[in-house]
Amino acid sequence: QVHLVESGGGLVQPGGSLRLSCVVSGSDVSLNAMGWYRQAPGEGRELIASIHSDGTPEYKHFVEGRFTISRDNAKNTAYLQMNNLKPEDTAAYYCNVGNFIGSYFYSGRNWGQGTQVTVSS
Repeated sequence: QVHLVESGGGLVQPGGSLRLSCVVSGSDVSLNAMGWYRQAPGEGRELIASIHSDGTPEYKHFVEGRFTISRDNAKNTAYLQMNNLKPEDTAAYYCNVGNFIGSYFYSGRNWGQGTQVTVSS
């Protein structure tokens, strides 16, 4: 079974930055695409960024230019660098492995505990 551990969240002021990490076990990360999701209270998980196995990133428009997804296959880890954070970025953030079919990212069924990001003055 794939096991995912997210970390790096916290409380930050608007305009601040955080870097999230996602450590994966039970899967060869180099063979898979990866994605970052977020879930605000009362809402479902929303894909915000993904990265192909060759390192090519994809972003939703509302984070493009502020967030950067990356991966380190040797460490079985994905990262999400978040800059210029806004209050509407407040959510629990999750990662997952998956694959692209066409331009659509399909995630695995197992999820980690997530890491909370709160943007507030």
